Amino acid sequence: MQDGKSAVRWVRENAERLGVDPNRIIAGGGSAGGHVAVCTATIEGLDEPGESLTISSQPNALVLFNPVTSLVPLEKDGENIRAFQARAERLGIEAEKISPVHHVRAGIPPTIILFGTDDWLLEAARVFDERMHEHGNRSDLVTFEGYGHGFFNYGRDQNRPFVATLQAVDDFLVDLGYLTGKGNVEEWLTARTKSDRRKSQPNAE
Repeated sequence: MQDGKSAVRWVRENAERLGVDPNRIIAGGGSAGGHVAVCTATIEGLDEPGESLTISSQPNALVLFNPVTSLVPLEKDGENIRAFQARAERLGIEAEKISPVHHVRAGIPPTIILFGTDDWLLEAARVFDERMHEHGNRSDLVTFEGYGHGFFNYGRDQNRPFVATLQAVDDFLVDLGYLTGKGNVEEWLTARTKSDRRKSQPNAE
């Protein structure tokens, strides 16, 4: 989590040299990486010692693929209590201190969360989404029927969820004004697939 916050701060501090907009920094990730990303936006303090706290480590938007949003059992988690207990033993810190759902407040940046409906992490994400709305924050929870954890990865189910999730992200970023126009992920994927085939079979055409 400290590394994630440091990365956002470093990009913002070096934005001019990198040629990026310091007010359009997006943190994103999947599963545990999604947890790191959402922590950069929700967890106050616990910064890397010695860094300049005058530079914000909070991103301007979040793109989260089936993230861990709670490290403490919620009422709906039921049979997954053991999984939470095992995770807590590995943390080295009180779980609630880095449990995003327990730190939702006004001012959390716009967020899109993508989940398969068969993922046991979804219930905590629903609570996170509800609390985001309660505090006046934008949260778009997008679900995909019948899919489990990691469903969005390239190469799964003929890339249908890969295309669908990236298209949802593209639409979200267009709506925020971070991108312009209408993206076509499927067209891009077709072009990439043809390119990959040419590389693997240089004499095919």
